[in-house]
Amino acid sequence: MAVKVPAGQEDAVRQRLEGLAEQLKQEPLFAKDIPPTVRVSADGHGAVLEAGTPTGPGTDPARDSVDRLRDTLVPAALQDVPGVQYAVGGDQADDMDYTANLKDRLPMVMGVVFALTFLIIVLAFRSVVVALTTVVLNLLSVAASFGFLCLVFQHTWADGILDYHSTGHVVSWVPVLLFVILSGLSLDYHVFVVSRIREGVVAGMTTRNAVLDGITRTAGVVTGAAAVMVAVFATFGTLTFIELKQIGVGLAVAIVLDATVIRIFVLPAAMTLLGRANWWPSRTGRVVTADLPRRSDGPHPEPVDV
Repeated sequence: MAVKVPAGQEDAVRQRLEGLAEQLKQEPLFAKDIPPTVRVSADGHGAVLEAGTPTGPGTDPARDSVDRLRDTLVPAALQDVPGVQYAVGGDQADDMDYTANLKDRLPMVMGVVFALTFLIIVLAFRSVVVALTTVVLNLLSVAASFGFLCLVFQHTWADGILDYHSTGHVVSWVPVLLFVILSGLSLDYHVFVVSRIREGVVAGMTTRNAVLDGITRTAGVVTGAAAVMVAVFATFGTLTFIELKQIGVGLAVAIVLDATVIRIFVLPAAMTLLGRANWWPSRTGRVVTADLPRRSDGPHPEPVDV
């Protein structure tokens, strides 16, 4: 506990901190083998009260000790001292504050990334519907990745498989990093696939045939790219650092799900069901039919009404 002592209150603050130190000796959340100590700066304008906990950072008792200090003990000890300023720090408090900050900022980060994704797709395809579909599919992919991380690393069933000992939680900054990286990677081949589908629609195909043609033409490239990325990310899962292991496993699983379930099944199904509504508000497939010539390198699927 760091305290900024106002002028003329040096003795009062010292007495309050010493009294708090004696009180902490009786608190079950604080260590008994290392008694709390009070240190005051030479000019008397700064003071520190140090107290240990019987359990390490990241445990429930350690978090409870920080909450008790911040919510009850320190305010009660210093409430009558005018002008005093204080803060509760330490390893456990740092971890809690950092995690809380990430939790507060994660929706903002996701909102910015999804907004930029939406804008890029609208500019690329002149379609609000395709942009909305892209955002929803990316959200599904990210949610599946986060769910798998929780399933593996918040439990112990995979300890033997991945050669690690579960800490019962996902490292706080890993989801943010996974979200940003996965959004960029998935958008690459999403644009690649949708571009081929749009080419077919512009060339005069029905949406259903364009989807079939686009998925067929891009399947090899998407699968190959996904295989390379999965192989690279999977190597991180063999490392001993839990943070790198979580990043590697999370990205590898996310790429597998995104390149197969999302891009090969969900995306074609969604675009087929939406039909010409995919390209709203552009006029692709209705008036603009000369942007790209019909391919002549092989037979085309017979038209099918959508």
